[in-house]
Amino acid sequence: MRTPFVAGNWKMNKTADAAVAFVTEIAPELNAIDGIDIAVCPPFIAIPAVAHALAATRIGVGAQNMYYETSGAYTGEVSPAMLQGLCRYVILGHSERRALFGETDEGVNKKIFAALAHGLTPIVCVGESLAQNQAGETQAFVSGQVRAAFANLSPEQAATCVVAYEPIWAIGTGLSASAQQAEDIIRASVRDVLTELFGDAASQAIRIQYGGSVTEDNIADYMRQPDIDGALVGGASLKPTFVKLVRGAVV
Repeated sequence: MRTPFVAGNWKMNKTADAAVAFVTEIAPELNAIDGIDIAVCPPFIAIPAVAHALAATRIGVGAQNMYYETSGAYTGEVSPAMLQGLCRYVILGHSERRALFGETDEGVNKKIFAALAHGLTPIVCVGESLAQNQAGETQAFVSGQVRAAFANLSPEQAATCVVAYEPIWAIGTGLSASAQQAEDIIRASVRDVLTELFGDAASQAIRIQYGGSVTEDNIADYMRQPDIDGALVGGASLKPTFVKLVRGAVV
């Protein structure tokens, strides 16, 4: 049985002081919710302070990105070695990174290997555009992203990863795939592909999140689907009502 997992992706929001104030406010209630893994992913500069503020809780901390090299002349980048000891998770391949900063499937694959080598759990993002969805290309595109991201991993390595299916057209738009739509895509384009690549045991160990305008009002519908194990939450994770959303994910 896979433990549900909800992670908040704060994107480029909250100063370090604001981040600490926020987690200090919500941590007591979040920490009291049983039966689920929880993480927040603040901007890089807030990670140390947020990790310190949450040290006595079971709430995890994640980064929103990293580079695949350990060190070197890579101005502006953060390495997995720098994240070790500060956070447990790292979001890789988010659609905003792909669209705005030219991130590629090959680069995501390298980042997964680097994260795993440094004891970090990758949250690997995949998802199609509205045009691809409307053209009936979702399954081919998303399954291709999964194959490329997980290329050359062993079943043991793959089993430790998390996948977040986020249809690009639903991120921050207020639109969302229905729970059944999300389940159908995740089953055909993610879970079945992982089974093909790594076998049933590894595939069944991998937690798959849905992301894209997830709210406290719709989270339970997603969590009732057999292949949806949680959510990667954007804007709704920046508000105190994130607690209600997480509570609603335990169904």
